[in-house]
Amino acid sequence: MPRRPIHATGAAEAPLRAALREVRKSLGVPGEFPAPVLAEAEAAARSPRLPETDATGLPLFTVDPPTSADLDQAMHLARHGSGYRVHYAIADVAAFVTPGGALDAEAHRRVQTLYFPDGKVPLHPAALSEAAASLLPGQQVPALLWRIDLDAEGRTLGAEVRRALVRSRAKLDYETAQRRIDDRTAEEPLALLRTVGLLREERERERGGISLQVPEQEITEQDGAYRLSYRAPRPADAWNAQISLLTGMAAAEIMTAAGTGVLRTLPTAPDGAVARLRRSAKALRVDWPHHVSYADVVRSLDPREPRNAAFLQECTALLRGAGYTVFTGGRLPDPAVHAAVAAEYTHCTAPLRRLVDRYTGELCVAACAGQGVPEWVLGALGALPGEMAEGSRRANAVERECVDVVEAALLADRVGEVFDASVVDVREREPGVGTVHLEEPAVVGRVESPRPLPLGERLRVRLARAAPGTEKVLFVPA
Repeated sequence: MPRRPIHATGAAEAPLRAALREVRKSLGVPGEFPAPVLAEAEAAARSPRLPETDATGLPLFTVDPPTSADLDQAMHLARHGSGYRVHYAIADVAAFVTPGGALDAEAHRRVQTLYFPDGKVPLHPAALSEAAASLLPGQQVPALLWRIDLDAEGRTLGAEVRRALVRSRAKLDYETAQRRIDDRTAEEPLALLRTVGLLREERERERGGISLQVPEQEITEQDGAYRLSYRAPRPADAWNAQISLLTGMAAAEIMTAAGTGVLRTLPTAPDGAVARLRRSAKALRVDWPHHVSYADVVRSLDPREPRNAAFLQECTALLRGAGYTVFTGGRLPDPAVHAAVAAEYTHCTAPLRRLVDRYTGELCVAACAGQGVPEWVLGALGALPGEMAEGSRRANAVERECVDVVEAALLADRVGEVFDASVVDVREREPGVGTVHLEEPAVVGRVESPRPLPLGERLRVRLARAAPGTEKVLFVPA
């Protein structure tokens, strides 16, 4: 599921560092790994627990951002009968992490990798996450190898997962993958990413699900002023995400059949959240007829257009009620479905960056092998939803604070200027306090007025303050 990725590049990076360091400090973000954790990681990197099955002959490939080194997933796609066979290798973190050890305890403290405009705070030391456990090309790595068979229309026929030794053949970035697919120079395993991806998008529409293709924000410095731009996702980004979603749904089905598992659940968005999103659409002049569903309007948008990009950023608010729910004894939670996926679903494809995925992977391996769930997994399940909730809370806070810092940096030299905006939110008990969405640049900020704000209406506002690290963006009526 998407986050709001932001990257600071070039000269824009330096003046933001102090503000970002303060964000890290105020939110209690973990710092360097303790020496015992690093020592355990380095020892594990030298001698992981290797599986009996050798699948290194399978020509896997990865599709990730060009600078990524923590590669959780590698795939191979092939025609199989009248349908398709998907092999999806997931980094086997449990082959390196000993339950109850220093490395395990640190992972439970960190919960997930945190992303900042100037870098990341990883879940695992680089000796594992960017080296020994990563599915980098050319190296033999223990993995959880999924095999998922699809029919001619992309519907799942069967799925299983087992431990295997794998070796990726190629590390592709999204641009390269897209170019090879578009110019028809891609070999069949990569070319089928488009075929299978489009089929899975059709199945998503069929069941009423929606995938947000959220553009990346990049802040750069030009002539002494900050500028905000977007990198719109390519179709290959979405097709790649569909393979991960497919695997998460297969894992959920395996766990529900076994009677023990962890689901990623999301209730249907409340009317108030959808109403606020409609106001954002109006503010950004995004056409959303009343008879058109939220999912359909999102699918109709070209994320390369700035107004659409800003609206898709706002759409992430509907995903904030998601959580993790443990079930045992075959008693499924209510609701058991993830509203955006429109199916039972779990996280299992990013164990290098997210704690829960190590446990869902183990649950699925045990179920497929007809074995009992390992005691170290059962012993951790009770606390896992709370740990993940706290980790998600911190990640959301990091994201929110980073957006504030970046937007303040963007507008720091424009205090006193007047902007066209729309009021997208008003506090119920303080009708003079609310939120405005600027038309240009696409910034969301707090507004304070001595009079009640006109909800959903356009408003000329003056920028009263904007200083990264000291003062968040504040507007007043012009």
